[in-house]
Amino acid sequence: MNSRQRAYLGSLASEMSPIFQVGKASLTPELIAAIDEALEKRELIKVSVLKNCIDEPKEIATVIAERTQSQVVKVIGKKMIFYRPLKKNPKIKLPE
Repeated sequence: MNSRQRAYLGSLASEMSPIFQVGKASLTPELIAAIDEALEKRELIKVSVLKNCIDEPKEIATVIAERTQSQVVKVIGKKMIFYRPLKKNPKIKLPE
């Protein structure tokens, strides 16, 4: 993914609210499964990290991306944006 595509996805996600929060328990298998399912339906999601989570957002983003086969678009403070195109009929058309 190039910088133009990241910027485009970031602009789409700027209007979104986080749909998941990573808290004190950090990453649980249930949370990973829920994020994976959301990516399957939406392609682009935003996740936030609560203050009581001891792990770093960049580390959390890397683990989520690995386990869901998605791409980290951006990590800004305690917010993370993930993208995974749908296998059939992707909704989001990335610029070249």
